[in-house]
Amino acid sequence: MEKKNYTVSVYTENNLGLLSRIAAIFLKRHINIESITVSQSEVHEVMRFIIIVEVTEEQVKKIVGQIEKQIEVIKAFYHKDEELIYQETALYKVRSSDFVEDFDIQSFIKKTNARIVTVSPNFFVIEKTGERHETESLYEKLKPYGLMQFVRSGTIAVSKNEMPISELLEKFNTSNTIQ
Repeated sequence: MEKKNYTVSVYTENNLGLLSRIAAIFLKRHINIESITVSQSEVHEVMRFIIIVEVTEEQVKKIVGQIEKQIEVIKAFYHKDEELIYQETALYKVRSSDFVEDFDIQSFIKKTNARIVTVSPNFFVIEKTGERHETESLYEKLKPYGLMQFVRSGTIAVSKNEMPISELLEKFNTSNTIQ
């Protein structure tokens, strides 16, 4: 079986230590996590992990099964890239002197749909939201201009199709409100 990028979505209770236990599942199988993002989900008190890995489908099925054995996990899913709408955000800190002297840089920032979020006498901060290849492309273009710092978020994603998690989360939310 060929390795591909898979996005693992995990809906959980908001409990201490769960992140390290989920990461350990990947560590035991010698699988590198390419990206991980954790945030509040659409339901109060339910967290959503979005984990990107490059594995075979057989491996991702086993991982999802192991993750679901964790007590705090409500449900876990895996998706192929074509089943999702996904983005990431990157910030680039560039020296002002290099930026101001070259008008081409302003042109290709506009062409990439990036935006300048901060301007100071010493630096500019540029923000780009898009797919990984888009943020990496802008990184390569900005390197010659005195790139001082670079940071990229983990991938965030929503499924194109309706997920059966909605009713399950609502039941979870209702049962936690009653207690």
